[in-house]
Amino acid sequence: MSAAPRTLAQKIIARAAGRNAVAPGEIVTCKVDLAMFHDSSGPRRLRPMLEKLGARVWDPERVVLITDHYLPAEDEESRNIIRITREWAREAGIRNFHDGIGICHVVLAERGHLRPGMFAVGGDSHSPTGGAFGAYMFGIGATEMVGVLVTGEIWLRVPQTLLMRWNGRFAPGVTAKDVMLFLCTRFGLDGGQYQAVEYAGSAIRALPMQERMTLANMTAELGGQTGLIAPDETTRRYLEEAGARDIEIAPWKSDADAPLLARHEFDAASLAPQVAAPFSPALARPATEFGDTRVDIAYIGACTGAKLEDLRMAARVLRGRKAAPGVELMLAPASLKDQEAARAEGTLGILEAAGARLFATACGACAGYGNRLGPNVNVISTTARNFKGRMGDPTAEVYLGSPYTVAASAIAGKIVDPREYLP
Repeated sequence: MSAAPRTLAQKIIARAAGRNAVAPGEIVTCKVDLAMFHDSSGPRRLRPMLEKLGARVWDPERVVLITDHYLPAEDEESRNIIRITREWAREAGIRNFHDGIGICHVVLAERGHLRPGMFAVGGDSHSPTGGAFGAYMFGIGATEMVGVLVTGEIWLRVPQTLLMRWNGRFAPGVTAKDVMLFLCTRFGLDGGQYQAVEYAGSAIRALPMQERMTLANMTAELGGQTGLIAPDETTRRYLEEAGARDIEIAPWKSDADAPLLARHEFDAASLAPQVAAPFSPALARPATEFGDTRVDIAYIGACTGAKLEDLRMAARVLRGRKAAPGVELMLAPASLKDQEAARAEGTLGILEAAGARLFATACGACAGYGNRLGPNVNVISTTARNFKGRMGDPTAEVYLGSPYTVAASAIAGKIVDPREYLP
């Protein structure tokens, strides 16, 4: 008798649970392949709980620790948190400790820690980024993370899958960020129903790896537990360049006729560049509908907006141009690796020539820890969230857009459709 069709999520969870199959709604205990956390979610919270339990980390080789939130450490609180992080990494024997080289979700991928079929947890709400590589990865809190660190296991209610299929090709100037702002507005911030959201279709397969990471990442804004993209040769090439070996992609895809909670079909060619108005990613509409909304700050940063692919998008618009008078163009690359690559190929030079001011490769203003926004400014940003006060002063009005849109709006001094500025 042939096995029942299964989704990608079911296949990964079944392997982690040591089962042949799992069904939506079942509660299973899964072995964790990888646990990631950063300086904000990590040792400062986890070390006291582990000490109280008298417990040690179950497998330091399966833990990845990254500093990215409290850098640069410009005040005593930040310096203390970074000190605790570094001390604990030594005490616990964490060999996969990446200190000050970029934002956790980007560093985790570029250092080759992810694999298709992996079951992973992260101490950050944007941990679904790992799903871009066909890994089941989701965010958990500190108490759950302590359980993982002690036992190497976590329980999970097997999710249903919502399929978002994008057919055709996206038009020039339309990006993964536009897709996610559209989906957040179409379905709401709880539209993912804390289930698995799978992205598929010819338009998705045509995306480079870092654009896929943006899709999976912003599944958090859509309200899903994880965002998944079936791995393919694009996945394999990226991971091999990151140092990974023996990458298996064939088993990790949803079967035809696998059970779905919902299936949504979209025409990629019909999507226009989107901008989300304050104060929610679910308040998006086409960029052309924002009239003369002024821009005081154009912010290119965060794990959703300052990877190498993102910097290239911004440079394509900004080449030979400058930010409008009175517009501050802020640039915080997502990782040192991407920053160095952008510098070597000339992309960073284009951005700096346009007036971009370079900030640290860290979470920065996105998480409200650095480069905080001042009062009464209008900001167009590549970050994932624009909730009131998240990026600084609560009177700052933050609009979200793609790197194309942010760069074009910096030139115009107001929110515009970036297609007007593409060569």
